[in-house]
Amino acid sequence: MFRNGVEPWHIFIMVAVLVLLFGSKKLPEMARGLGKSMRILKAETKAMREDDAPAAEGTATSQASEAARPAVEPTNVTKAADPKSTTTA
Repeated sequence: MFRNGVEPWHIFIMVAVLVLLFGSKKLPEMARGLGKSMRILKAETKAMREDDAPAAEGTATSQASEAARPAVEPTNVTKAADPKSTTTA
């Protein structure tokens, strides 16, 4: 049934309809916008893959980076005396 779903004459008719609907001035602008969005999508997916790659290498890298960080010493926080709880003699 859909053996040859999209034939060359189908594409020609689709292009003709697009030109009639949007005009010849809008189509290059739309193509530029589509190209820019595709480049952004490609760059973002590449960045996501690079972010996931170090996590997949194992915990040895994360342990080495944690050893390089200086240890943070905990601080003691003292609570101020509540003025209502003090009694006057």
